[in-house]
This record gives sequence, structure tokens and C-alpha cells, in this order.
Amino acid sequence: MILDAQIKAQLEQYLQLLGGDVLLQVSAGSDKVSTDMVDLVEELSAMSPRIQMERTELERTPSFSVTRPGEVTGITFAGIPLGHEFTSLVLALLQVSGRAPKADEKTMEQIKALEGTYHFESYISLSCQNCPEVVQSLNLMSVLNPNITHTMIDGAAFKEEVESKDIMAVPTVFLNGESFASGRMSLEELLAKLGSAPDASEFEGKDPFDVLVVGGGPAGASAAIYAARKGIRTGIVAERFGGQVMDTLSIENFVSVKHTEGPKFAASLEEHVKEYDIELMNLQRAKRLEKKELFELELENGAVVKGKTVILSTGARWRNIGVPGEEEFKNKGVAYCPHCDGPLFAGKDVAVIGGGNSGVEAAIDLAGITSHVTVLEYNAELKADSVLQDRLKSLPNVTVLTNARTQEITGTDKVNGISYIDLQTGEEKHVELSGVFVQIGLVPNTDWLGDFVERTAHGEIVIDQRGATNMPGVFAAGDCTNIPYKQIIISMGSGATASLSAFDHLIRSDIPVLV
Repeated sequence: MILDAQIKAQLEQYLQLLGGDVLLQVSAGSDKVSTDMVDLVEELSAMSPRIQMERTELERTPSFSVTRPGEVTGITFAGIPLGHEFTSLVLALLQVSGRAPKADEKTMEQIKALEGTYHFESYISLSCQNCPEVVQSLNLMSVLNPNITHTMIDGAAFKEEVESKDIMAVPTVFLNGESFASGRMSLEELLAKLGSAPDASEFEGKDPFDVLVVGGGPAGASAAIYAARKGIRTGIVAERFGGQVMDTLSIENFVSVKHTEGPKFAASLEEHVKEYDIELMNLQRAKRLEKKELFELELENGAVVKGKTVILSTGARWRNIGVPGEEEFKNKGVAYCPHCDGPLFAGKDVAVIGGGNSGVEAAIDLAGITSHVTVLEYNAELKADSVLQDRLKSLPNVTVLTNARTQEITGTDKVNGISYIDLQTGEEKHVELSGVFVQIGLVPNTDWLGDFVERTAHGEIVIDQRGATNMPGVFAAGDCTNIPYKQIIISMGSGATASLSAFDHLIRSDIPVLV
């Protein structure tokens, strides 16, 4: 039995929602993955009279397609879609059966309007929290457009194929046999990459916003909700709604929620935002902010959005180490997400740069997958919590190098090693390995602001206790500011503070409020 009793009980409820018959076409061999896959498909077919199973030969073995009898819907799972991908399987069953997908009408029309032939292949790992959104988006596109097909490929089940294509990060997407994209992408981002994105003309004629929030992470969502509850015109411009939370595997310190995952948390944020009259302008990158009669935010696509007040909540991103080889070998051995990409380095030697909590946690995770982990820390001792250091020291396949300044990440077509300077001796040393995970903290997404508002030497926006910047009418919140602790709950509180301060600014100024 592949599915445990609890999962089967939950699944039975979903299978009652099937809108029509579903055919699972199975291509299996005699290997263990094939055997387990057949067991899974047989369990599914036994749970609902609407699910049928038949043997066939597909492009890859082991794999199975999800289609309707007498039709081809274009969805194939190569490997066993359990772990984080089990939801992808359930959604595929429901959507192929005729159940309406949870996507807005405009997006579905964009998918249906795509012309040409699109054969997508997504390479994933079952432990990757960033992969399901890509898989589910491509599956949905396959259901809605007959010219689109999608195959999800579990890298652990097809190691030779993954290695032959030098895939060293997941999710990685190929389109019509050519590399297309890598990393987490929403349905809207995939469509934008295919050329179906809003242009500047769609922003023409927009009335100014009373509060214009720039950034769609926890701070931005909180700020927008607090503003909208005042009954004033509110908008969010976000490069990617959810922000860095989307890349967070586990959240266990958000008070009142014992445990959740980043993508689920971000989905809840978006659902809450959409409960209010908030205009969400997603997949829009801010380029410049100016003060004229009102504040004018120029976007990368050339559009200009106006606001009477502005709340900057652009968050932060992974900090680069900034040495030769890092940029050249990104997704070719240089990685930033051990949960996502760790399984691709099973049985290999890797390094983790950074001795803080994130670096040591990454090393602990990777030690259970890889052959050996080398931790490089610039300072004389690790900065991680003592409980994490104790756990790290107990692992037999981990080496910790302190006083180590990373000099270069080496390789040819992919990473083959790392060079560092021993700061005690001044000697340059080299370690041969296959992957490097960079875990050295965050850098605020504020470069685009220039000197429009005061920033620290590290790029953080300087704010007072009310969230105000040195520019009247401009407020800031969250990880892009100089607040001392970068935590989700603190960001949300600072977003609320900035929003209330923006409202107070509006009612005390002579600018008419749009209610």
C-alpha cells in the first residue's frame, strides 16, 4: 500500500468531486519505482469507479498519463507524484475530470489564446516546496489548451536524464526540448515568459491611489489590508506576490499557527487581500519613484502608477557571495535552496558558505543526502545557535572550516570545486566538490530607489517608529527597512504601522481622499 489510511481518507473526499471519467495510462517496467507507481495507480482506480487504468508505452518508463477516455489531455507524471507533488496529482485528476480550475477567467482566456505547440517538461524533486506551483500551472495549461502538453519528471527516478542535461536545480523547465526557465514561477509568470503579460497600455487612465503599496510580501499585504479597511483607494504593485515567503519551507514561529509552509502562507495572504477592494498589480517590477504633484511610480514596462502616499515593502533577497564562478555556475552547481536542490546532489560532496542559522541548518539537511558537506565560515567561529552547532558537530560527514574566506567557485561547464583563503595562515586552499550552497543572509531590494529616500550603508530604508521615511508621504515596512529583526510577524506589524501612519498623513494633509 502506497497511501496511508489518513491520506486515503482525505483523498476519498476529493475523488467524490470528480466531474467525469479519468483514464490513467501506465507505462511500467520491472524496477521498484515502476512497481510502486503501479501500486499507486491501482489504489487510485480502486477508490473511484470514475478512474480507469490501462497499460501502454509512453516516452518514459516509469510514467503514467492522466487523460479522459478517447482524448489526450497532455498531462504525464514520470515517477511517483507523492511528497510535495501529491497535491499536483489530485488537482490533475479533478481538472481532467472536468472540475473547474481555481483560476480567474482572464488568465484562463490567456491560456486558451496561446497559439503554437508547447511541449513542457519540468524536472522536480519530491522534497522541493517550490516545484508544485510550476507543475500545477503547466498541468492546468495542458488541460485548457490542446496544443500544450506537460510531463513532470522526478529527478530521483530519472537520474541519468537529469545528469545528461546538467540539471542541478529544481524546478527546471524545458520547452520543446530547450531550456526554458528555472526556479519557482506562478501561472502568471509562466504566461508572461511566453509573451502574454500586461503592457503599459493596461495601466493608462488609472486613478491615483490614496495608498500605493510597493511589494507584496507579508509587510505589503498587511499594509494594504489596513489601508483598505479605512475605505480608501488602495493598490499593490508586486514583482511576485508573497515575496521571499514563497521560498520558505517551514514556518513554525508565526504565533497562533503551529506549522505551515511558505507557499500556503502566501496563498492565505493573497486570499485575505482579495477579500478587500485592493487592486493587485502582480508581476510588475518597480523602476523609479518620483515626487511630482503626486508620487509617481514608474514600472519596468514603462507604465506609471500614481499615489498620494507610498508604502515601500519590497523585502529582501538572498545575498550573493560575489566571487568568480558564482554567477557563471548558478543552477550548474551553485544553489541557494538546500530543500529544493539538495536531492540532486545525493551521494556527492558539497559546500555550504555561511555559519549562521540558515547555513548550519542547510548543512544538517544536506548531510543526510550527500556524501560530505564542508561548511565555510569567514569568522573565527560559527554564528549559529548552540543547539544547531551541537547537532552539526555530531554528524560524521561534515567538516567545518572557520577563518575561511571564499575566493572562487571553480568549474568548467558545472561546479567542480571551491577555493578559499585560510585567514590564519594566508594560504589558498582548494576543495573538490560538486555543489555550493550560499547561505550568507539577505540584501534589501532597494537599489532602484537611489537616493530618493535615506538608506543605510547596507541599503536598508531608514524609518522612524511610525514607519516614516525622510520623504514626507513615503513610508516603509518589513525586511527592506532598518528594523532590527527580519521576521514574518514583525514585518506584518510594521506594515500595519506604516499603513496607519499613511492614513494619518492623508487626513492631516490637504490632498482629497478617494473613498
